[in-house]
Amino acid sequence: MMSHIFRTDLKVLKSLIRLHHRGSGIVTPQNACENSCPNCGYARRSISLVNQSQYATNEYGLLRYTTRPFSTKTSSNPLLSSLKKSAKKRKGKKSSKTTEIIEEHEKAKVKESTAQLLTLKNKDLSSYIGKLISEASNSKGLSSYTVGTGTMSYSTSSDSPFTVFNYSSPIEPQGHFDLEFSGNSYSSFTDIEMEKSFNVDEGMEQDIVIRKSNSCKTRIPLEKDLIDEEVDTDSIDVASRIRKLDLEKSIHAESDASIPSNLSNDSPISSQSRQSVTPKKKVSLKKENKRSYKYDEREMLAKVKREQMEKLASEVSLNKSLVAYLDMCVFTGQLNRGLNSLNHYRERGRNSSVHSPVTDVKAFNIILHGFAAKGNFKKVKEVFSNIKNDGLKPSVQSYAAVFECIARMAPNVQNKEIVCTYVDALIEDGYEINDLFNKTVFAGDQQRMVLRAIKLQNRDFSPKIQKPFTGYTCKLLQEINSAKSSFVSPAEGLISIEHLKNMADQQLKMELEGTVTIKSIERKDGLENLPYYRKLLQETEERWAEAIKEAIERNFRTLLHQGMKQKYCRTIGLYPFLKVLQPDDYVELIKQEIRKLAEGSETYSPSVTQLYREFGSKVLSRYQVIYKKEKGILEKVHRLYHEYINWYINTTNSNQKASETKNARHKWQDLIYDPKCTGPHVDIGELAWPNSVLSSIGRVLYGIVMRDIKINSQAMKLNSKTEHLVPAFYSIFRMQGVHLKEEIKPHPALVKLFQAASRDELTFDATLVPMVSPPLPWASIRTGGYLLTPAKIIRLPYQAHQQRTRLENCSPDQLYPALDSLNQLGGIPWKINHKVLDTVVEVFNNKGDDDLGIPSPPSECPLPPSIELNMTRQEKLKVHKTRLALKRKKAEMYSLWCDALYRLSLANHFRDDIFWFPHNMDFRGRVYPCPPHLNHLGADMARSILVFAQGKPLGPVGLDWLKTHLVNLTGLKKRDSVDDRLKYANEILDDILDSADNPLTGRKWWAESEEPWQTLACCIEIANAIRSGDPEAYVSHFPVHQDGSCNGLQHYAALGRDQAGAESVNLAPSLLPQDVYSSVATLVEKLRQEDAEKGVKIAQVLDGFIKRKVIKQTVMTTVYGVTRYGARLQIAKQLKDIPGFPKEHMWPASLYLVGRTFDSLQEMFTSTKEIQDWFTECARLISQICGQNVEWITPLGLPVVQPYFRQNKKPYEGFDPSKLPESHALDSFERPNVMKQKNAFPPNFIHSLDSSHMMLTSLHCEQAGITFASVHDCYWTHPCTVEIMNRICREQFVALHSEPILEDLSKFLVEKYSYRENELFKDGSVVDSAKRRLNELLTEVPNKGAFDLKSVLKSIYFFS
Repeated sequence: MMSHIFRTDLKVLKSLIRLHHRGSGIVTPQNACENSCPNCGYARRSISLVNQSQYATNEYGLLRYTTRPFSTKTSSNPLLSSLKKSAKKRKGKKSSKTTEIIEEHEKAKVKESTAQLLTLKNKDLSSYIGKLISEASNSKGLSSYTVGTGTMSYSTSSDSPFTVFNYSSPIEPQGHFDLEFSGNSYSSFTDIEMEKSFNVDEGMEQDIVIRKSNSCKTRIPLEKDLIDEEVDTDSIDVASRIRKLDLEKSIHAESDASIPSNLSNDSPISSQSRQSVTPKKKVSLKKENKRSYKYDEREMLAKVKREQMEKLASEVSLNKSLVAYLDMCVFTGQLNRGLNSLNHYRERGRNSSVHSPVTDVKAFNIILHGFAAKGNFKKVKEVFSNIKNDGLKPSVQSYAAVFECIARMAPNVQNKEIVCTYVDALIEDGYEINDLFNKTVFAGDQQRMVLRAIKLQNRDFSPKIQKPFTGYTCKLLQEINSAKSSFVSPAEGLISIEHLKNMADQQLKMELEGTVTIKSIERKDGLENLPYYRKLLQETEERWAEAIKEAIERNFRTLLHQGMKQKYCRTIGLYPFLKVLQPDDYVELIKQEIRKLAEGSETYSPSVTQLYREFGSKVLSRYQVIYKKEKGILEKVHRLYHEYINWYINTTNSNQKASETKNARHKWQDLIYDPKCTGPHVDIGELAWPNSVLSSIGRVLYGIVMRDIKINSQAMKLNSKTEHLVPAFYSIFRMQGVHLKEEIKPHPALVKLFQAASRDELTFDATLVPMVSPPLPWASIRTGGYLLTPAKIIRLPYQAHQQRTRLENCSPDQLYPALDSLNQLGGIPWKINHKVLDTVVEVFNNKGDDDLGIPSPPSECPLPPSIELNMTRQEKLKVHKTRLALKRKKAEMYSLWCDALYRLSLANHFRDDIFWFPHNMDFRGRVYPCPPHLNHLGADMARSILVFAQGKPLGPVGLDWLKTHLVNLTGLKKRDSVDDRLKYANEILDDILDSADNPLTGRKWWAESEEPWQTLACCIEIANAIRSGDPEAYVSHFPVHQDGSCNGLQHYAALGRDQAGAESVNLAPSLLPQDVYSSVATLVEKLRQEDAEKGVKIAQVLDGFIKRKVIKQTVMTTVYGVTRYGARLQIAKQLKDIPGFPKEHMWPASLYLVGRTFDSLQEMFTSTKEIQDWFTECARLISQICGQNVEWITPLGLPVVQPYFRQNKKPYEGFDPSKLPESHALDSFERPNVMKQKNAFPPNFIHSLDSSHMMLTSLHCEQAGITFASVHDCYWTHPCTVEIMNRICREQFVALHSEPILEDLSKFLVEKYSYRENELFKDGSVVDSAKRRLNELLTEVPNKGAFDLKSVLKSIYFFS
């Protein structure tokens, strides 16, 4: 008997899944079951390769229906063979599920199958399905079928493909994850409705993944189950898969006549036979030739050829992975294992042209220091000689390891001779002895050992520590270089030095522990049996801790056993990476991960790839803290930091040379480069692990979460005496775009247990909360921010290697402006505004208020309507849409509610403390606070609860600035002058005082503001100042904001010297503030009137509907590269909300307005449009012709690289913890994503300019001794120093744009991307023309207008 598994037809699948869901009362049009479906554990669509099926069957309990017919009798495919074997084993045994095996006759032909609209009762379901299959079998070639207990099947075919759907329903809807299937499963069906009609020929062919039931309730993992392979569904391209299937189908249809006659009708045609048919070859050959031609053209144009890129990528990836692996071998005491691995990869690279060589001396240096620490000179000498044998040059670090080893050896007469020999070699290689102490990174007592060895040769030697240049090389900052420092500590006199040192010790303790636990501000009302559930959760977590520790030890034993095998002992494995932490550390990390998953959103969860990587990063972060503790770095940081904060709190009296110390970086460099400062280096850099290692560690630890963490499914039943342990987490597969993503979901019983226990505490990583002491100054790209926990100076994707390389290779002084700006912003102390916080918490705990921006709890979401039996199809569809909308709304409400809960709980925790926000940058140089929840970068409510910790008297104009700021926040007087705004504030003083006194019970004037919570905070500050008796002496902590007027267009107008554009964005002085949106709307209306007079119908329809808000978003996003399609959606949305606008004209009207808006912008910003087009075209040709990422250097010297590339997808080779992948994706060695590169370059370049302007303002405000904070283009300071900040802001904008920015950019691009004369063919070919076009474009700097840039200095409304 020939048995087959067939691909499915999408339309049939949709019909059957609708039937399946409606049986459970769930209506969904999706192709896959939602995890809430009680009729199935979960069923998911998947596009999968056949060779992945075995894994899916074994590990996830899934049946994969493949895309081609195969015989289970003769096929070598392991899945089909296993299916047949398992079917034989089940004969004669009771089973909760029957696997469907359907026989096919080769001559069977089915053109179409149509099912009429039917409504079935429960008792009719099984017989109806059987009848369907029976009819298909008798008339359309299906000779046999089986319907198992609790199983529904359906089959149809068109030509050769059949449709198979296999379905089983569990007993208990709530515990459907690991329960057996029941023969009574049909009883859950109440109303079943088949699709009115479907046509197999019109459907798209897809694969199905359906959950397979287990024969037992749960299975305790054995040691052999330590680590499982996992299907890499991320790399599956659904779209290309479908196209391939459609192509095969069309070719098969054309080639039926050409099938060899020696194949019998009963023999299935193999995939190889079908692929060998002649017509397919001809079609493919033509396409392949065209594709190869384009590929050859691209390779001829590219600066770096694909083959060379792949070779470099492999080499860099291998060396990075090997360095990280050897570092862990040394740290965990596995020196011989590390040496074996190093020698293995050395020999493999030398003897094979396929494998990459070991070219990074760091790999040798790690092993050298490992053996040097033990005083094993024999091994040190061997490894050192291997460096030269491999054609590499020893680094200074290599020599330092040799001298360290000599110093640790037993005293011997020959030691001095050995030192002399290596000193001579050191000098011969071009180094100096002092380089050992200036260019080497020491840990522990290595520096002392090296010095001891050198003194064997020269007893009087004393190292000369070379302090780096600490000034600025940037032309824009030469004034600061030459001026005497007027730096004033932002916390001077704010706190005592003893108290600050205690807070520093608390910060160190917090980072050592890794987490911070705070009390939640959520009000707990109406919770029954709370003590019982909390005790139950505590007991459950104790059992989890034991299971986790047992699983960790089991994993270690298994990995160690695998590592003992010779073939595994030499390759990069996972064991040393996992051994860096103790089992108790893993227990805490996994328990935290369980809480995070259990308390997460019901509708959203990250993909497992993201979860793995984040979990691995937590292990790495914990290791880095342990490393610093064991190597003595913690102790040295503690000592130096106490000296630093002693200067920070009182910059004038703590340093006699205060005039030479201009900022925090200067002071920190003075401390770490002090000749008396011995011991380990503080600036050791990031101990990085490759992404493959992070993901592998996360995969192993999540394996424990999935297999060893159990939950009692009866836990929520108070009177239940039975215990039914089931896995606490399960996997689902969800389509995201064209990719299938695996996600992890908690068992409903686990979610309910956490909700019922309702913990009073919230736990955060130490890096997610503000610091209680000043951040460590950034003196290099390696160290800064938190005291021990590493913080990345630039937020980059894990594949972004190129910009990191650029930062490492540039001179340190080139980065000083960016580093000093981060230090200035991070050095500002903050505190909580108590009265505003208490008011917000009261509203939050009273179910929120959407009008005030305080989210309501998800429990306030309306209940979804139910589906009635007597509803029509249209009514059911309407209900279904409503249910989906409510589901999305509830998920959004939960997300917003959690965000507010975290922010308010953290604010309440720090309400009596002073705290700081360490800062870092994105790849463009835009600055962000590191703590994500509580910071001043958030929305209205987040900003309102924060004030400066340092207060300053209002002075003569401070109160007026407070009042002006209040009116700015309301948004009521945007078109009025500053004087009119101040006059209006005085007129509404009664409302201001009432708002301050009775925020929730008064007239609530503040609630009508555009920014209500900041308005309330300002009302309270004004009331306090007025009632103080002497407003000028009143000490205010309140920050006043000055916003740029459409800042992106301001930079464009300044670059192009656009007169009209500059006037419209307030670069030019004016009596009243100019509104660019109103100006553009006026131009659009003018063009509309002209078109209406010419008889353009849509222009006539739009009469009276062109308002400022219709085109505002489009104008605002023009600077960010919005496309015409995106602009059309924006305008359509605004037109839809206008009462009275005819909806039938919405789309043609939006299309018309997009064109007219862009025309108006081009007329107003002539040079701006030319510059934007030049940016776009440059980026397109650079990425398309050169095949490289676009990069540039900001005016302050920060290198920028756009990290948009097309990752070269490689086939998944499975997961083996004893042999980790040696290569990983790096943007430096991948082809760029041309579309993203060209669309992102204009906005990214402008963002790099606005960040440069902010940094210049920041540094000059610091030297002026005033407080400064920023939210991108919104600058904050005390009311009494607003005028000083405004002057500096304008001066630095003029200074920035007085530089030849476009000319410098052109020069940089020409030098980096243009083709030299010897690279041009001069043959008129397409390749040669493209190269010449690129060369010409890069030099075609757009022309500029006649706007006088210095007039910005007199513009009141430039920032206001």
